[in-house]
Amino acid sequence: MDIEALLLNALENNLAWLLLAALVVILIVKAVKIVPQSEQHVVERFGRLRAVLGPGINMIVPFIDRVAHRISILERQLPTASQDAITRDNVLVQVDTSVFYRIIQPEKTVYRIRDVDSAISTTVAGIVRAEIGKMDLDEVQANRSQLITTIKSSVEDAVDDWGIEVTRAEILDVNLDAATRAAMMQQLNAERARRAQVTEAEGSKRAVELAADAELYASEQTAKARRVLADAEAYATQVVATAINENGLEAAQYQIALKQVEAVGAMSSGAGNQTVIVPAEALAAFGDAFKLLKGRT
Repeated sequence: MDIEALLLNALENNLAWLLLAALVVILIVKAVKIVPQSEQHVVERFGRLRAVLGPGINMIVPFIDRVAHRISILERQLPTASQDAITRDNVLVQVDTSVFYRIIQPEKTVYRIRDVDSAISTTVAGIVRAEIGKMDLDEVQANRSQLITTIKSSVEDAVDDWGIEVTRAEILDVNLDAATRAAMMQQLNAERARRAQVTEAEGSKRAVELAADAELYASEQTAKARRVLADAEAYATQVVATAINENGLEAAQYQIALKQVEAVGAMSSGAGNQTVIVPAEALAAFGDAFKLLKGRT
């Protein structure tokens, strides 16, 4: 009983200090706010914006200031959305898009827009329809990277007042209806057939050109050979003419006799010509040739 009385007595005497210590602890807990690296906290004072707390240890006024919103600043991805659009050449396409963004100014995001994801999705759908309406279907397929850049820039301008940064916009697929797809397949097959015909025609043309070049080359070579032979004949004729001019009729008779001798030799060397009949004129030519040779020696 004495111990209980002493404890009660001490508690009554130090109750004020204990309450003060508890109040101090509560104040410290309420005043110190630790914000994670991936978040920012929006602080309000009496319902009005007071401050935005960054990562780390922060101090606020207890019971007056309060953390009204805890905003993640991590990059987010909107669900893949599909929207219909009509191209400039009146083709209906279905475009699948995806957008990545992150919040960089929580105070704008909190107080200027209620549903961020829905607002961005609606904005992207409108911009995609507007941009695709300026392009033909072939341009949409061929210039997808340029279209993505344009959409991203337009979305950034639209959501700038919401404190949001659009980090990436993607066009995942451009789908066509069955009729348009069949028409494009027919066009593609026709284009392939046309290219095949053009290639075949160019091959035939090239073959004709090569054949003509070969014929021209052969004609040029034949003409060159004939020119060489003509030059040789002319040279031989010139030599004979010079000999006749210098030696008179004997040189001409000597050449004729040699030609006759060569002709007889060619006749005797042929296959199956064991017996050769030599005319009397040939024997006389042999005699004349020997006389001329004897005269030369």
